[in-house]
Amino acid sequence: MALCRLRGASSTLCSRLLRPAILYNGSACRNLSSEGESLREKMMRQMAHLDINSQIGSCMPLANMRIGTIIHNIEVNPGQGGKLVRSAGTCAKILKEPTSRYCLIRLPSGDEKLIDTRCRATIGTVSNASHRTKKLRKAGQSRWLGRRPVVRGVAMNPVDHPHGGGEGRSKSSGNHGRCSLTPWGKPCKSGYKTASLKRKK
Repeated sequence: MALCRLRGASSTLCSRLLRPAILYNGSACRNLSSEGESLREKMMRQMAHLDINSQIGSCMPLANMRIGTIIHNIEVNPGQGGKLVRSAGTCAKILKEPTSRYCLIRLPSGDEKLIDTRCRATIGTVSNASHRTKKLRKAGQSRWLGRRPVVRGVAMNPVDHPHGGGEGRSKSSGNHGRCSLTPWGKPCKSGYKTASLKRKK
């Protein structure tokens, strides 16, 4: 019973603070909507000037953030969902004030990327930063994580890999000077460009 009374009192208090108060005094009626609006404006101003550390974990558009904010789980297109900076212990940083349509962000790789200010991101760093320092106790533990063994291409036959075949320990299938290839014959070293030019622009 006491809990119900407490809930009722708290609800009436919130309604008085957030909604325009209407006082009835007999036949006279006084509307304090202007006071209610001013209270809302004050609350919005306080939220805008809050310390950024108190907003860790909040998800909002990049346009509402300040320069130097540490963020993660960033959208690439508005409303698409978080795509960037999601692995354990990673974070990105806003380098320029997001006043225009695009916001400059430094990713964990060191690359700087322009992202639409309408895209949302979460303030703070992803937890479990010690994930990269964890050592596996045995080979079976790697299999528990779904990782299969990796076989070198030079240890295969020519039918299985471009590096396969040859007598003894021959490099690059016996042809010296040939660059390293993927199992599908695509160059994987020697400065071969794999990123599309459209995405870089």
